[in-house]
Amino acid sequence: MKPFMFLLLLGIHDVATVTHSLKYFYTANSGVSNFPEFVAVGLVDEVQMLHYDSLTARATAKQHWVKKVEAEHPQYLQKNTESFGIAQNVYKQNIDIAKQRFNQSEGIHILQMMSVCEFDDETGISQGYEQFGYDGEDFIMFDTKTETWITPTPQAHLTRLKWDRDRNERAYRKSYFTQTCIEWLKKYLDYGKSSLMRTERPSVSLLQKTPSSAVSCHATGFYPNRAELLWRRDGEEVHEGVDKGEVLPNNDGSFQMSADLDLSSVPTEDWMKYECVFQLSGAEDLTTKLEKTKIRSNTGSNLIMIALIIVAAVVLVVIAVIGFILHKKKNAKLPLSESKKYLFSSAYFPSVMNLTESVLSVSV
Repeated sequence: MKPFMFLLLLGIHDVATVTHSLKYFYTANSGVSNFPEFVAVGLVDEVQMLHYDSLTARATAKQHWVKKVEAEHPQYLQKNTESFGIAQNVYKQNIDIAKQRFNQSEGIHILQMMSVCEFDDETGISQGYEQFGYDGEDFIMFDTKTETWITPTPQAHLTRLKWDRDRNERAYRKSYFTQTCIEWLKKYLDYGKSSLMRTERPSVSLLQKTPSSAVSCHATGFYPNRAELLWRRDGEEVHEGVDKGEVLPNNDGSFQMSADLDLSSVPTEDWMKYECVFQLSGAEDLTTKLEKTKIRSNTGSNLIMIALIIVAAVVLVVIAVIGFILHKKKNAKLPLSESKKYLFSSAYFPSVMNLTESVLSVSV
């Protein structure tokens, strides 16, 4: 299980379930070059709304509707900046403690936290949880039902004992995940309803690398991510020979996904019996017949298009590298301000202050 890597957390949702979520991810690392030592992000329905990293030392809004939050809650971003700064310092100490627990002195190590609350707007059922991972493996998690900490590794035993003794902190966490977090999630959904509650159908393409390769049905540009992509033959869903990919985010906030169909044992004359079906919550199915004339491959004019795409990608990478170098040089001249303790109401920014001060307490 690798639940703490960001891309793996953006998974497929059941199209019949309308579940909204508010998530925070903290990632601290030791020994990773050319990457921030600490990164924190906040997401609503898998769409990033906040970002902070140790290079910029500033919380930034990633969605236009966050300005509405700032308007109603003055200094929203500034207070998030201060809180993330506190978390940055705590996690830097925590990763050192974790290395001691695992008897490590060198190498690359990663400590991550995932805080999640979600609710189903059809059933009204809500839930929340908090998990910590170290080097890609589960370290410790909070069970809101029992208000206890659970760990699969002996290296977290001391942490579990200490945190279980703090009844007030455990009661706070349960209150946060079952009430406060849900309340803020609903507020964010209201602030960003014009974009978060929208429905966008994708463009669907049939792709094939070579005549002997599997045919890929690729859907991109859809929103929300509660979608499904499947293959049918004569109206019946096909499972054998089908390889479904994950739902992945696009840069514009929409999503994409693919489903490959192996036709190596299917006669050419039977290809017309297949169709790719895209299903999106709240929208009609989008069906694409498997016709050879619709399949785009790496032959003919497509080779020119691919070459142009590669050239454009190389140019963008070069520009990005130059920009990063200039940005890094600029920041190197500016000393980071010391983090300040800022005790703010749990109703204002509920997930940071109380979730960071006790994380992997510096008392080994």
